[in-house]
Amino acid sequence: MVKNNNTRLDPWSVKEVKNYSLIMKEFGIDDIDTVAARIPSPNKYIRRKINFGHIDLGTVLDAVEKNEPYAVMSGIKPTGSFHLGSKITAEELIFFQQLSSKAVVFYCIADYEAYADNRMSFADSLEIAVENVADLLALGLNPERAFIYRQSDDKRLLDMAFTFTRDVTYNMMEAIYGDKSFGLYISALIQVADILLPQTKDFDGPKPTVVPVGVDQAPHIRLTRDIARKYQKEYGFLLPSAVFHKLIRSLKGTFKMSKREPMGILTLNDDPETAKKKILEAFTGGRDTVSLQRRLGGEPEKCTIYELLMYHFVDDDNAVKTRYEKCIAGENLCGDCKAYVADFVANYLRKHQKRRRSHIDTAREILKTNTIHHS
Repeated sequence: MVKNNNTRLDPWSVKEVKNYSLIMKEFGIDDIDTVAARIPSPNKYIRRKINFGHIDLGTVLDAVEKNEPYAVMSGIKPTGSFHLGSKITAEELIFFQQLSSKAVVFYCIADYEAYADNRMSFADSLEIAVENVADLLALGLNPERAFIYRQSDDKRLLDMAFTFTRDVTYNMMEAIYGDKSFGLYISALIQVADILLPQTKDFDGPKPTVVPVGVDQAPHIRLTRDIARKYQKEYGFLLPSAVFHKLIRSLKGTFKMSKREPMGILTLNDDPETAKKKILEAFTGGRDTVSLQRRLGGEPEKCTIYELLMYHFVDDDNAVKTRYEKCIAGENLCGDCKAYVADFVANYLRKHQKRRRSHIDTAREILKTNTIHHS
């Protein structure tokens, strides 16, 4: 277990990360630069080091280069609409799926975790999951090479999690996650099974697997790699790889974007006009007065509006660089940037929501059939 400025890093309570270097050291995370040159046509997350680190990504890149099978695995806790952190993970999944025709995505609807952490009924989480999957499809996931499933629908996960309990103690779980309910400990073991599922015989395993996640999920990766190591001889597991992205701040500028803070979060289901209002009220890196802004320039490193451009909505690196330079030179004022980004985001949401509506029936069918879709 690692503490970051007195904030425990675990998937359920961390709100802010101030020291990524400490986390990289504690969890054995390598700088993304160590493999970036091997990644074909790196996306903006890799180019801008939003994906700042990895564990054993080279094993997956070996598979890409040799045109061999590999899996891309992640998931979502179905407790609300896709927010921008969910969008990053989804676009990472899609990026790694598109690197090779041999890649298959495994996407878990973590309804056991939603039940344990949020007391969400399975019926309610199913309705949310349909929207989540429709978002994933609207962002560009190819369902022909994907296995999208609910944890509660797949008994294999419970069987695997129960098997793993032979080598897991309370002290081990407490050391990784802190003092949590047994429901969360069990959901963590089920997520270990999620990550290792692509390597089972049912899916022609073992095979290299990469898990794109936010850094707050690093404890799950640690637990999974520990268990995979213990069961290598019995099941032939390869240690799963991971790619980590930075946490996204709230629009209030305080801590990671969370479903628990409606006015600090942008979701892909937000009414475009509501999204504009949130952006116009967001925290910026501007000075107290216009004259100070003109004289001293803004501070884009503190600005949530600049983060929206850099992390999410502008693919052109030069355009982001130009915005940055004009900000620090005092040429751009915060109101102008807010208005520009608000209109940009509103237009993006209108187009995305239209695409999502066209995928709702497909999403519902995928969750019903729970099988890989072959062309």
